[in-house]
Amino acid sequence: MEQEVPVVIHNSNEPDTGTHAASPIPEQVKELGSTVSEAVTSFMESEQYEQLKEAAAKVKSYIRENPVPSMLYTLGAGALLGFILKRRH
Repeated sequence: MEQEVPVVIHNSNEPDTGTHAASPIPEQVKELGSTVSEAVTSFMESEQYEQLKEAAAKVKSYIRENPVPSMLYTLGAGALLGFILKRRH
């Protein structure tokens, strides 16, 4: 399955025709990005992040040691979630 992708090459010598507006990022968006970045950084330096990484490692090792029960738990949880969501619609 092949698709053609249009390619637009901009030459710096050509004047801008205004086909695309190169507007700067609004100040509110910059502040929000900065706030989110700071929150993520502080979370990654916290003790909860370390606990989360340890829990993830334990889950990985359990799945590697017990693949069949893990798959059955996942299948059961998916079926239960499917029945719950099906009844809502």
